[in-house]
Amino acid sequence: MPNPIESLLSVGTKLWLDSIDPDLVLSNRAIGATGATSNPIIVADLLATGRFDERINQLIAQRLDDSQIAWQMTDTMVRDAEEVFLPVWKETGGDDGYVSFELDPLLEDPELNTSHAKRVSEYIRLGQQWSAGRRNRMIKVPATHAGLDALEEIVAAGVTVNVTLIFSMRQYEQAREAIWRGAQRRENLDDFKSVYSIFVSRLDVYTEKAVPGLSPAAQGMVGILNAKRIWTENQRYWAERPTPLRQEIVFASTGTKKPDDPPWKYVAAFAGSDIQTNPPATNDAVAGSGLTFTRQVDKLPPIEVCEEIDRLVDMEKLEDTLMEEGIAKFANPQKKLLKLVGGKRQAIS
Repeated sequence: MPNPIESLLSVGTKLWLDSIDPDLVLSNRAIGATGATSNPIIVADLLATGRFDERINQLIAQRLDDSQIAWQMTDTMVRDAEEVFLPVWKETGGDDGYVSFELDPLLEDPELNTSHAKRVSEYIRLGQQWSAGRRNRMIKVPATHAGLDALEEIVAAGVTVNVTLIFSMRQYEQAREAIWRGAQRRENLDDFKSVYSIFVSRLDVYTEKAVPGLSPAAQGMVGILNAKRIWTENQRYWAERPTPLRQEIVFASTGTKKPDDPPWKYVAAFAGSDIQTNPPATNDAVAGSGLTFTRQVDKLPPIEVCEEIDRLVDMEKLEDTLMEEGIAKFANPQKKLLKLVGGKRQAIS
């Protein structure tokens, strides 16, 4: 009998780690993970451990400012993770083995009041800057108004993208269309790869508060239903536009938020296709679950549950609310990261 991780991989799921902690990257690669993702929360938490103080002190001595140090450290840790997964990238011809690198979240900070045009131009510039020379790096672009408007140019320039902060079919469709327009402007599609990170658990957290009238059978299923529908649409779309590499869904935000839910709730629901980017604790729970995972990604909840969700959940309101929260969660960790670097500077001055 295969172990739980092996059974998950055997049915077609690609397992990515939601961390670039060097130790966790190695241990998760050993159990079958084939990629990883980063964000400012992950970087700040790693720097807070003190494990990287020597390198930070060297950068301070070079008279780099806090922002330059934060981005240097992010780039270095992502590069180190990329080296671990580069053999996967080579073996799959560029279809797997990526590490995601998030562009500057402060572009979306409401307090900075950056113009829409400036945000778009900066996403395009930074996407090219941070991807240059990195074969197995994915550039994370948020599905905000500016992020979506930047995608065509970013992809046309040859950048591999991971569109993040997607909560709805509308965002996914806008991202996909912009990316396809950009791809068609390339000389060829040989290395064209895109993924779409659909956030899952945040939808269920939202409906617990905003749609308390959902039945017990439907409450906690909104994120799963939404992501499976987007996955189905993604399968249909790219089947009509075959490309050498797969254009995939990333099932993100897969850590459960309710203590009563088994930690592998979302892992089991999406088993069978595309990519799951899981927190380290979720992968640990899956590995120790004793379960054998089977393909579930193309199986929707019972029809009555789907109809109830469609009737009671206003997806436009859900998207607006979660995007507003998401932008705050996007910018604040970068501020925390900069503050952390500043604190380390003060400690040695």
